[in-house]
Amino acid sequence: MKVLDCTLRDGGYYNSWNFTTTLANAYLKAMVAARVDIVELGLRSFINKGFKGPNAYTTDDYLESLEIPAGLDVAVMVNASELVGEAVLEEKLGRLFPKAASDSKVDVVRIACHVHEFKEALPASQWLKDKGFTVGFNLMQVADRSPDEISELAKEASQYPVDVLYFADSMGSMTPTDTLNILGHFRTHWKGPMGIHTHDNKGLALQNTMTALEQGVEWLDATVTGMGRGPGNARTEELVIEAADIRNTELNLVPLMTLIREFFQPLKAKCGWGSNPYYYLSGKYGIHPTYIQEMLGDSRYSEEDVLATIDHLKQEGGKKFSFNTLDATRNFYVGKPRGNWKPSDRFADREVLLLGTGPGVADHQQALEAYIAKHKPVVVAMNTQSALDQSLIDVRIACHPVRLLADRDHYSELPQPLITPASMLRDDVKAAFEGKELLDYGLSVEEDTFRFDDYACVLPSSLVVCYALAVLTAGSARRILMAGFDGYSADDPRNAEMNTILSLYQDHDQSREILSITDTRYEMPAKSVYGMMG
Repeated sequence: MKVLDCTLRDGGYYNSWNFTTTLANAYLKAMVAARVDIVELGLRSFINKGFKGPNAYTTDDYLESLEIPAGLDVAVMVNASELVGEAVLEEKLGRLFPKAASDSKVDVVRIACHVHEFKEALPASQWLKDKGFTVGFNLMQVADRSPDEISELAKEASQYPVDVLYFADSMGSMTPTDTLNILGHFRTHWKGPMGIHTHDNKGLALQNTMTALEQGVEWLDATVTGMGRGPGNARTEELVIEAADIRNTELNLVPLMTLIREFFQPLKAKCGWGSNPYYYLSGKYGIHPTYIQEMLGDSRYSEEDVLATIDHLKQEGGKKFSFNTLDATRNFYVGKPRGNWKPSDRFADREVLLLGTGPGVADHQQALEAYIAKHKPVVVAMNTQSALDQSLIDVRIACHPVRLLADRDHYSELPQPLITPASMLRDDVKAAFEGKELLDYGLSVEEDTFRFDDYACVLPSSLVVCYALAVLTAGSARRILMAGFDGYSADDPRNAEMNTILSLYQDHDQSREILSITDTRYEMPAKSVYGMMG
């Protein structure tokens, strides 16, 4: 059995591989005390875009600066995507590994490889073996491969001097039964040592690891507190306890637990790795965990957005992460926009008070209600905003399909008709609103575009505020007063997104006058409701 901790490599996806030397040295001492056999201290890479810390490159000079205890082997990982292609494989390897193993602190080189890269990358094993390194290949995303495909991969690996063949539960979707089956398929041709790298989407990382160990898998990966891409991995502090029992050896957990308390727990609180229902769903449906990690790190994505994205990727496929695909999932309406209700029937030449979802509505409830009583604007509430007297709200507006479905019971209790792109909603969403008066105004999304037609609009975003502005503009409202659009802190990306939308709208030749009458951080004209009572 070999316990391999890869915290400073896999965990780097959360802090850009920026671990200090002080931390690295404390970590190395803790690993020895916990009876870890191998530490993977980072990547070897050519890619240099944006700042990344030392463990993104793990150069020989960096390794020389560390206090590596005797008896602890050092590994680095290379992504096969950087080795395959037009340039000569040996030249690339020579640049990444200028020193032979005898002159380097590196003992083990692992190559992370997608199935389609495997055959082309395998010859790297011979070059690395000739340089004296122990060589591992980590096959990613094999859980959904057929038995014949896995058997063929094993056959190809058996023709090269690979010391250990790993399979990674890249999507966190595997169960112990899956683990057993995959191992059986590999063993049809591969007779050498095997390793497993598990992800904890479904809370099964340690269980899958122990299942593999029981079946003869010798190399076991883990990370401190599970720190790793997406929900993270099997936790080192748990795996070493199991390993000590099996080996019948003593271990000293004090340095590791101290390191967790002083460094990893605060970092976990900041970065937020660890499983949750979103990661569980991604594991269940084979969706790349980076989609979840990116959304949870971007405050523009509400709970509804995350769930809608998972639902979209479940249908369309999300095994390979792409920022373009992620951006596209926020657009819930595709195709030609269509509807059957004209906003001008309700808003033509009327002053409209649009109620946002921010606390400003409740904070200034009395003043807003007094303004409504005196000036009689048409009052439009976004989503289920209910801080004002219900009798003063004329109509509601919403367009997010997940939000609509989540709030369906609430809408049934609210008396106002609902403006929504009803004819463009999924059947299950429409069915949830049977019996509710829906004013059907369609929408579609096109970058940097506002277009206001009689029965539908084209918008730069499917945000409900964007939809509301389009409805009121198509309805020829005289002016739009806005309350409850408090905004966010200056560095919050939601603020920037909203300001971009407002700027684009106000530059349009059909835009209506907009005016915030409660406190706002957005870049738009503002007055106080308290000064508008005359």
